Amino acid sequence: MTRELTDTILRVVERAPQWIRRDLDAKDPVARIRAEESLSAMIADALDQQAETTA
Repeated sequence: MTRELTDTILRVVERAPQWIRRDLDAKDPVARIRAEESLSAMIADALDQQAETTA
């Protein structure tokens, strides 16, 4: 993984809303999956935006 990619992912995780952070640790599998999918979408969006600016 490149340093730029790692930094992009880290910025997304740092900006993750509290409900995502809480639900990632939830015992309820539905809440956990929702949080995982939301965080994944946020990371994918950030990577798409990064690709657009470097293209």
